[in-house]
Amino acid sequence: MERKQASDFPPEVLKLFDGYVHGMLSRRDFLDRAAKFAVGGVGAAAMLESLRPNYAFAQQVAKDDPRIKTDYLTYPSPQGSGTMRGYFARPANAGGKLPGVVVIHENRGLNPYIEDVARRLALENFVAFAPDGLTPLGGYAGDDEKAAQLFGQLDPAKRTEDFIAAFGFLKSRPECTGKVGAVGFCFGGTIVNTFAVRLPDLAAGVPFYGGQPSAADTAKIKAPLLIHYAGLDERLNAGWPAYEAALKANGVKYQMYIYPNTNHGSIFQ
Repeated sequence: MERKQASDFPPEVLKLFDGYVHGMLSRRDFLDRAAKFAVGGVGAAAMLESLRPNYAFAQQVAKDDPRIKTDYLTYPSPQGSGTMRGYFARPANAGGKLPGVVVIHENRGLNPYIEDVARRLALENFVAFAPDGLTPLGGYAGDDEKAAQLFGQLDPAKRTEDFIAAFGFLKSRPECTGKVGAVGFCFGGTIVNTFAVRLPDLAAGVPFYGGQPSAADTAKIKAPLLIHYAGLDERLNAGWPAYEAALKANGVKYQMYIYPNTNHGSIFQ
C-alpha cells in the first residue's frame, strides 16, 4: 500500500493530529472531530492509523550497518532521576576522538527514528548519544500512544536534568573531543533551546519545532543555532518574532529556516 503524505489529508485533520500527539486531545476527541472529514470510505480511525509514524519507512541506516558501532549505555543523573539509559552510536573505524551530538527525542521517548538519527550522525563522523527520557518508567516500549501518556507522568524538572546530564556524559566520553552539540525534535527542540540557555559550552544547537525561551533566557545563549520551523505550525511559529528579536538584541548567531506548506513533525525525515 502506498504511504500517504501530509498533503493527502485536510489541514484541519493535521491540526487535530498535532493536538492529539501533544496531549491536547484524547484519542476519542481526535476521532470524534476528524470524523466530519472522512471521505471515500476512509474513516477517522483509518486516518489516525495513516498519520502515525512509520519508523521502518523512515529508517536510513540499518541497525547492523557495519560502518558503525552502537550500544545502549547507562549514565548518572544525580540532579534528575538517578540512573538513565541512552543509545550510543559512533563510526566503526574512527581514527581518534570525534565531536559529539546529543540527539533528543519528541514526547514519546527513545523511538526507532531517533536511534536512526544517531546512526546517521555516526556515518558523518560524530559520536552521537540519544538519551531515553522514559528510562524512569521503564523506557520506550514500542507503543507511541502509551509512550506519550507515560511521558506526561514524568517530573518535568527531573526530566530536564536527565537531558542536561546526558550532555555531560557524552562530553566526558573517551571517544569524544569534548566539543558537543545537540539536535532535537518537538519536545527535543525545546530541550535544545534549554541547552543553549543553560550550557555555555554547547558547541551548536539545532532545534526542530522547539519552544522558545524567554527574552531574559535568550540573553544567556552563547552557542550558534540552526533553527527549523514548519510553515503551517501556527502554534510554535507564533513565538518566533519575539525570539528572533531577542536573538538579534543579544548578538546570538543563528540561521532560521521555515519550510512552506509543511506541518509540525513533517520535515525531519
